[in-house]
Amino acid sequence: MASSIYYLTPLLLFFFTSCSTAALVEEQPPLLKYHHGPLLKGTVTVNLLWYGVFTPARRSIIVDFLESLNSTKPPAPSVASWWRKTERYNGVRGSVAVAARQILDDRCSIGKSLKTSQIASLAAKISSQTGNLISVVLTADDVRVDGFCMNRCGTHGSSSARRPGRFLYAWVGDAGAQCPGFCAWPFHRPAYGPQGPPLVAPNGDVAADGMVVNLAAVLAGAVTNPFSDGYYQGAAAAPVEAVTACAGVFGKGAYPGYAGEIKTDEATGGSYNAHGVNGRRYLLPAMWDPRTSRCSTVV
Repeated sequence: MASSIYYLTPLLLFFFTSCSTAALVEEQPPLLKYHHGPLLKGTVTVNLLWYGVFTPARRSIIVDFLESLNSTKPPAPSVASWWRKTERYNGVRGSVAVAARQILDDRCSIGKSLKTSQIASLAAKISSQTGNLISVVLTADDVRVDGFCMNRCGTHGSSSARRPGRFLYAWVGDAGAQCPGFCAWPFHRPAYGPQGPPLVAPNGDVAADGMVVNLAAVLAGAVTNPFSDGYYQGAAAAPVEAVTACAGVFGKGAYPGYAGEIKTDEATGGSYNAHGVNGRRYLLPAMWDPRTSRCSTVV
């Protein structure tokens, strides 16, 4: 049976916990407990299924991010140095082999309104059911998924938690048309909470750069809590994980509604904190550091 991970955006967290002084206080992250389950080790392969219409430019932003996870070519601070923070979790040691297989389902073969169980079915199409594989489903901006924009921007889970042939899957939706104020923050004005000006998307695409933030969160969760018994805090069915423990934090000094101290591209005005392949720049979320029990930013 699939296990789903629900990701509250920083805005939803603010909505549920805000008070008159919340925006002025830097909250401490929760303590993530290790539940002694298996973690992903070695090379992790990521396969992709593009569900709906994605422009080549939008796909390239996301694929370049994935390829950056294992590249030593970009200067510091890099996407790869961000990903290496997962190695601080007990047993997580390895690299990422990206997009060994990609499928374009631009006609939306099972419709444009999906349940979580259907996400797992789509992921099965790109799963070899062997090794460390994460089958990632990316849905276009006109595809509706249960809970999308309401209480999650992406999920990860497993098809069969303890039986042979199990595989891991993840899903992230394109929020550009449906809910950019929830799932594409801080590149769009927030739907709730402090109404500061949005940051400029580093690759000039609010939706794609927002998807990168959410994809980073689900991938980090998938390797550090692949079968709902790794590192997390709270209920196993809706855990707080490596990146969601640091929701809304992208740089030093972050607090609800403020992403923190971030670099700015002088030519484009884009906000970023990590370099990627092909000259890309990305804004990546902070990750909880099990060594210090604090949120660690890229820089």
